[in-house]
Amino acid sequence: MILPCLFTLTPRGCTLLLLYVDDMIIIGDDSEYIAFVKARLREQFLMTDLGPLRYFLGIEVSSTSDGFYISQEKYIQDLLARAALGDERTVETPMELNVQLRASDGDPLSDPTRYRHLVGSLVYLAVTRPNISYPVHILSQFVSAPTSVHYSHLLRVLRYLRGTNTRRLFFPRSSSLQLQAYSDATWASDPSDRRSLSAYYVFLGGSLIAWKTKKQTAVSRSSAEAELRAMALLTAEVTWLRWLLADFGVSVTTPTTLLSDSTGSGYCAPVCAFRATVGRFLYEGPN
Repeated sequence: MILPCLFTLTPRGCTLLLLYVDDMIIIGDDSEYIAFVKARLREQFLMTDLGPLRYFLGIEVSSTSDGFYISQEKYIQDLLARAALGDERTVETPMELNVQLRASDGDPLSDPTRYRHLVGSLVYLAVTRPNISYPVHILSQFVSAPTSVHYSHLLRVLRYLRGTNTRRLFFPRSSSLQLQAYSDATWASDPSDRRSLSAYYVFLGGSLIAWKTKKQTAVSRSSAEAELRAMALLTAEVTWLRWLLADFGVSVTTPTTLLSDSTGSGYCAPVCAFRATVGRFLYEGPN
């Protein structure tokens, strides 16, 4: 989400304007005020109204009576065409289990430009495909000096996308407006520096709205410590999302549930809960 280009207008209801270079989305709960905003903008800038949102920066949006779908099917098709895979194979998963890649694996590529281009495209594709977040994070660590082994794992991700290019994210209209978050972590999974990975997903009701896979900044001395670092990262994200929802006029009054599969970090979870509570107190004030 590009915060410097997200503007909130609240004279009548709530109207949001998202701007990226020369592409713009306007959304709100008052159609007359949206028309007024567009008219004022046309007085100052040369612009074209493309109607209801269907396509934005490679992201396809479709609306039904049940909710909204977002996908990047055309983007995937264009990416596969640029990759020019020499076969029609597909795979069931984007990466094999328990893979540990090293910088020294395989032979260096004579021209790393193609690898960098494809990985960069996958980074943007992860905007709507959370299921490739982990492999893209791993592969992006080798863009400075990729090898034949790294490239073979990159091709596996592309073959996975070929078989799943029609998958979409769904945002139901009837979803509740309560946050629920999940975190997980590996422990010492990077063979080069023994650092762990943090990962999380955040739902707003039944809608998946945030996810991340990120290498931790320090070496964790136990799996419980790695899990706790992941929960701390998630707590910061949830606190920020609560503030953002408040700016949108969405009242989140109940505590946000943070879920983790680690028993050890569960004993330290009150620390994360305390941080989330302090963040809400600082923003909303005491009751």
